[in-house]
Amino acid sequence: MALEPAIAALVNDFIAAGRPSSRSQTFAQRRAGYIASTVLAGDIEPRAEVEDVVIDGISLRIFSPLNAEGALPTVIYYHGGCFVSGGFATHENQLRQLAYYSGCRVIAVQYRLAPEHTYPAAHDDAELAANFIWQNAERLGVERSRITLMGDSAGGHLALITALRLRNTGQWLPHLLVLIYPMLDATAASDSHKRNGDDYVLTSDTLLSGFEAYYPQTDFMHPEVSPLWRDDFSGLPPVHIITAEYDPLCDEGEALFSRLTEQGVNCTAQRYLGVIHGFFQLGGISQTARNVMQDIAARVSSSDTP
Repeated sequence: MALEPAIAALVNDFIAAGRPSSRSQTFAQRRAGYIASTVLAGDIEPRAEVEDVVIDGISLRIFSPLNAEGALPTVIYYHGGCFVSGGFATHENQLRQLAYYSGCRVIAVQYRLAPEHTYPAAHDDAELAANFIWQNAERLGVERSRITLMGDSAGGHLALITALRLRNTGQWLPHLLVLIYPMLDATAASDSHKRNGDDYVLTSDTLLSGFEAYYPQTDFMHPEVSPLWRDDFSGLPPVHIITAEYDPLCDEGEALFSRLTEQGVNCTAQRYLGVIHGFFQLGGISQTARNVMQDIAARVSSSDTP
C-alpha cells in the first residue's frame, strides 16, 4: 500500500535533505529533535488528569480519565526513543488519549537513558517500576488483575523483557502485553531492514545506533539485547504485536509473533499499512495513527482474554 499522504511528505522531505544520519547529532540534539516532533501528534487531549510520582529515583507519570475513582485497569507504559531519548514530553498526548479512550489508568515510566546509563539500567528501572506499581496497587488506584505492559520501539523491548523477568521471579504476571513495533534484534537480520532501512525517516542506522549506545559491552545475541532469538517464551501472558509496513523492524515483530505462537503463547499481531516506524505518535497527521489508538484502547479495556 502507498504511504499515507502526510507521511509520504515527511519521507520525501527526509530524502530531499540527503537522508541525514542521527549519528551526526549529539544525544542532546536527538532528544531535542524528538521533543520537537511532538507537533505531529495533534491537539493535546484535555479529558485526562495527570499526576507525577517519584519512587526510588524513578519518575512515574499517571494519566487517568477525568473524575476516575477507585481501582482501574492499568497500562504500565515504556516510551520509545532507541534507549537514548524520549520520556513524558514525547508521549504526553498519546498517553492522555489512551487514558481517555480506554477508561484505564496509564502509568508512564521514565527509565534511565544511554549513553549516560548503559545496560542493564533501563531494564532494571522498568522491572522496579512494574513491581512498585503492583505492590502499591491500592494506593495508585490499580486493578492488579488487569495490568497491561505496553511500549513502543525500545519501550516495546522493555515491556517484553520485564514480563519475562516477572515470569522468572514467579511473583505476578501482567494480564496482557502490547508491543508497538518493538526493537527485538540488534543484529538487524530481517529483510525489512533491507527494504525499509534507508528512506523512511527512522532508519536502520538510527535504530542500531541506539543499541550500540545502550549495549556498548554486551554481545548483541544476549537474550536481553536481541530477545527475538530466545526459546523461553512459554508462560508469558497474551501478547499483541503491532507492526508498520514501512518500518525496518516490521519483519522482526512478525517473526516474534511466530516464535511466541510456536512456544505456546497466546499471541496476535497486526501490520498497519502505509505507515512508518513511529507512526503511533503521528496522530495529528495520520488517520492510521488515530485508528491504532482506538484499537489499542479497546483491547486494553476489554475484560476478555485477547
